[in-house]
Amino acid sequence: MRFLALILTLVASGAWASPEFWRHEWPNTDFENTSVENWVEILSGGPPKDGIPALNDPSFIDVFDENTLSDREPVITLELPGQTPRAYPIRYLMWHEIVNDDVRGLPVAVTFCPLCNSGITFDRRVNGQVLTFGVSGKLRHSDMVMYDRETESWWQQAIGEAIVGDLTGTELQTLPSWMESWAEYKDRNRDGLVMARPDFRRDYGANPYVQYDSSDRPFLFNGELPPHDIPALARVVRVGDRAWPMTRIAEAGQITEQGVVLSWSAGQASALDTGNIGTGRDVGTVRVRDTAGKDLAHDVMFAFAYHAFWPDGAWMLGR
Repeated sequence: MRFLALILTLVASGAWASPEFWRHEWPNTDFENTSVENWVEILSGGPPKDGIPALNDPSFIDVFDENTLSDREPVITLELPGQTPRAYPIRYLMWHEIVNDDVRGLPVAVTFCPLCNSGITFDRRVNGQVLTFGVSGKLRHSDMVMYDRETESWWQQAIGEAIVGDLTGTELQTLPSWMESWAEYKDRNRDGLVMARPDFRRDYGANPYVQYDSSDRPFLFNGELPPHDIPALARVVRVGDRAWPMTRIAEAGQITEQGVVLSWSAGQASALDTGNIGTGRDVGTVRVRDTAGKDLAHDVMFAFAYHAFWPDGAWMLGR
């Protein structure tokens, strides 16, 4: 109890909000090169560097060889032109948060931050170099801080930008991917692939954040809450610097605004509701395309995270 009290005192006083405290763990990171103005924003999420192990070069199986996923379980879908579709189950990303994959020569990082519900896929190529990402164990505005193993720069997952180290200011290219139910994916992709169970001892299929997305406040977040009386953990669909409340899209079924077409369908379970990922309440699936039908890069994240990283962003409320 005294150790826990010491930790809370250090956090409250900002003693851990300093690069000096982290240099022993990150001797190869250039903390003098950073876009972070207030180090108090960066906190330890609990696990140390690589305490949450990112996955590298995952194995895949055919859709109809997968017999452990339930129909409503969410997956992150990646359908690249000319490539066999791939599904990355949230039941694995919940425990690993990053998958470094290679899709027929295209290096990608499929990422999921449970505390922000943010699932984004990035191209891992930067200035001709292929980066490999790991989980730093740090959070900023409750969002995962990734790092690359090549330069040990720190990267903000929600915005895909390096915030500390040699690559500060560099942005990753975001690729179109989306969360949908396993049933939606396999029904559309009879010849598709799905990531196989990783070779780790984890309680895959369980949600360690029971009823998190019904909470009033996010974990380890002290920032400003969203405007317009939007609940902090309400889901919003972010496209660029605009955000559409998921409830608005669900009510309309389809919305076309600002050259973006957002379509909602029922059937996807919340991964952050019940103890079993596949039995969470139905939050539905949103597909985001342009008016020509092309998939657009986007993110389905909690409202507090959108407001934290896009404080001047446009709330698409339809009023």
